[in-house]
Amino acid sequence: MKSRQLSLFEERPRPTLREVAEAVQAAGLAGLPDATRRADAARYQEVAVKSALTEAKGMPFRWALNPYRGCTHACEYCYARKYQRHLEMGTDDFSTVILVKENLPHVLRREVTRASWSHESVSIGTATDPYQPIEGYYRITRRCLEVLIDADTPFSIVTKGPMVVRDRDLLARAAARAGCSVFLSVPSVDEAAWRVLEPGTASPSQRLHAARLLRDAGVDVGVLMMPLVPGFTTTRSSIERTVKAVLEAGVRFVGSNVTRLDPGVREFFFAFLERERPSLVPGYRRLYTRTEASRDYTQAVKARVSAALAAARGPHQRGASSA
Repeated sequence: MKSRQLSLFEERPRPTLREVAEAVQAAGLAGLPDATRRADAARYQEVAVKSALTEAKGMPFRWALNPYRGCTHACEYCYARKYQRHLEMGTDDFSTVILVKENLPHVLRREVTRASWSHESVSIGTATDPYQPIEGYYRITRRCLEVLIDADTPFSIVTKGPMVVRDRDLLARAAARAGCSVFLSVPSVDEAAWRVLEPGTASPSQRLHAARLLRDAGVDVGVLMMPLVPGFTTTRSSIERTVKAVLEAGVRFVGSNVTRLDPGVREFFFAFLERERPSLVPGYRRLYTRTEASRDYTQAVKARVSAALAAARGPHQRGASSA
């Protein structure tokens, strides 16, 4: 029986996410012959989506927007790896097979110009980084920002990509209209930890420089020390150095949390530990009996962050916020 593959012909409409999942289930990644391999060795498959906004459950926001599925930042701990299973792919495919929602801006415009649209805030980058390197080619995130601004819809962005400064003209416009916030993820300034945990990302110093540029452009910007990874970035000295660097970048909001290991992500991360830090495995098994680290440990780490912030800010910065 011949394995199903998506057509190689250019004139064929871009496949939907469902068609991608069916093709991979039938023929593995060979079922995506149109996926383009670029210089970063990842494969990029353009897809057509039927909807742009996703309604989030159990989150502090209602609407999410993700221009891509998969991310070449390849962070070892990334919770979003679990979403590849919905497309019949493995968690390791998350950083090597990227689905590009090429028609997303068009679909988004249709959704936010409906009379029923309530102009609630949209969270961008909840399941994949909107400013991973391929955004420089496709510019899907930028086109989506233009749509949201035109529709007077507020939004927030979470990213590890300094490329976000490319769009500071749009972000400044958004800030002056419906509003926007940008959160740069900088878990730690420890370069040894960065190299092993986040192999495809820009350096922490580049991200903090981007935060300063956005702040200077009048954009509401914060830094997320997330996730703090036990055994890598949770020491008092590491946290204090990171907090100091964040505040020196002029950032007022700092959020923090400890790594969570969802099913699928847990197995991937433990395999990483076995290769890179086998001595940490027994401690992780004790710490992660569930998806999240033990409550006492998480509270102790967050207390370190709070203490470091209080010490670094001093009494003259009591108005700054953290979470």
